[in-house]
Amino acid sequence: MVGKADPKNGIFAGGFGALGCPTPQRGIAAYTISPNRQNPLAGTLHAAIFNTFRRFRHQVLYFAPPFIIAYAAMNWAVEENEYLNSKPGRLAHGGEE
Repeated sequence: MVGKADPKNGIFAGGFGALGCPTPQRGIAAYTISPNRQNPLAGTLHAAIFNTFRRFRHQVLYFAPPFIIAYAAMNWAVEENEYLNSKPGRLAHGGEE
C-alpha cells in the first residue's frame, strides 16, 4: 500500500515513523498578516525601559555590596598610602625625613 494512489484518501506514504497520513488533513486554518502591515519594533522602547529596571532591581543586591566593600577598602588604602608617604606619616612611624 506504500505509495499507491487512492482516489478516496489520497496517497498513503507509510506507517508509523514515515511521512504522510492515511487520511487527508482537514480543519487546519493558518492566519497571517501581511509583512507591510506588521510593526516589528512595537513596544520595544517601553519593554526595554521597564524590563531593564525590573532586572536591575532583582539583581542589585548581588553585585552592589561587593562593589561598595571594594570601594571602601580601596579608598582606605589610598588615604593610608598618602598619609604614610607624607611628612606627618613618616614622623609618626619613626621614619626619617
